Amino acid sequence: SLEEPSHSMSAITTLFHKLKLYLFNASWMMAERLLNIGVGFLMAIVLARYLGPEQFGILAYAISMTAIFASAGHMGLAGLVVREVVKQPDKVPETLGTTFMLKLTGMTIGFVLVLVYASLFEEVGGTEFWMLLIVASAIFFQTFDVVEYWFQSQVQARYPAIAKSSAILLSAGLKLLMVFSGAGVIAFAFAHTAQFAMAAVILALLYKGTTAVSLTTWKASFAKAKELLSQGWILYVGSIFAVVYMKIDQVMLKWMVGAEEVGVYAVAAQLSEAWYFLPIAIVASFFPKLIKLHAADPALFNKRFQQLFDVLFILAIAVAVLVSLVAEPVIALLFGDEYQNSASILTIHIWAGVFIFMRAAFSRWILIEGALMFSLITQGLGALANIGINLLLIPRYGGEGAAMATLISYAVASYAALLVHSKTRPVFYMMTKSMFSPIRYAFNAVGAAR
Repeated sequence: SLEEPSHSMSAITTLFHKLKLYLFNASWMMAERLLNIGVGFLMAIVLARYLGPEQFGILAYAISMTAIFASAGHMGLAGLVVREVVKQPDKVPETLGTTFMLKLTGMTIGFVLVLVYASLFEEVGGTEFWMLLIVASAIFFQTFDVVEYWFQSQVQARYPAIAKSSAILLSAGLKLLMVFSGAGVIAFAFAHTAQFAMAAVILALLYKGTTAVSLTTWKASFAKAKELLSQGWILYVGSIFAVVYMKIDQVMLKWMVGAEEVGVYAVAAQLSEAWYFLPIAIVASFFPKLIKLHAADPALFNKRFQQLFDVLFILAIAVAVLVSLVAEPVIALLFGDEYQNSASILTIHIWAGVFIFMRAAFSRWILIEGALMFSLITQGLGALANIGINLLLIPRYGGEGAAMATLISYAVASYAALLVHSKTRPVFYMMTKSMFSPIRYAFNAVGAAR
């Protein structure tokens, strides 16, 4: 009897040592994400108060528009590149070099599209014109995400975390100096771009100091490019649709109402989207276990997946109710009277989180089942729904209409669309069941008490 506890402790210790590297790696990613959210939120308060709704709206509009065009350079390659580096370590220079050139080509196309858009739809030489071009120049530095893929393949998340965290803090310090010196809105576009530039430089220096595979050995290959794109095009197109339906609301508000309404809406969206890291962290923690269960015990896999949906739904509802109750006093306290209309927008927008939370689990189901086409289909439906509903509601309801469009389009992409095909229908039923989980668990608790 004395040996059994000792044996159990030994097994736990062994398991901990096996998982220590991955837990340590995940902790760096989570710390960087929390810092990004925290500092970003504080800077949003400072800039929103300093710039006022109209100029803050111009900045938010430029960032949203750039995000849409920058999607041309993401290529949907992150997971594929990490997999290729792990599987074929002898071809690392070719894989990284080819990926860098693909991303650089895509980002160049994205920048040219921003330039064309700004020339056609904004006054050349005007504030919006220069804001778009300055913010868009940041996308070239995103090509250095390739270095991050390398570190991910080596389970060394601390280096990208250090680079990004350093850039976030340096950029925040620069923005505060600009506020104290009375800088104009264009200066903050430069600060935005500077953050990406600093992250790229620090990441490149860390790569140079920690790996034997020099940047100068990278080489691009047409055959490798064709191979990567043939595998990743579905994720690529799906990611474009995802960016469109997540960012198009602020762009359409600028077109149809004006920059001031964008500023008011951006404050609400930032407060709402700040919670989206929660489902990502929860699902990432369960993902490896779900992969194993799917292969070993499908029935238990479905049971655990249902429980995961239940947890995500209950958490999303708790966040939505809490934020809805405190939206008005929090907006007034943090942002001031100029943004009082953000409260009503926030009380609508926050409920989109119910579908975003559950979407996090559905996205992993797509990977487990190898059903990548459903990512493309559902994201595409979400983008079309968002654009169409925005056209109907923004002229009548302004920012509140855009928030309604966001809520409805997220519901379409992440819930209703799953009913259409027989393969995704079981997931639709799981999500529906999770919507009754508070009642189910309450009845179970009462039954257990009796």
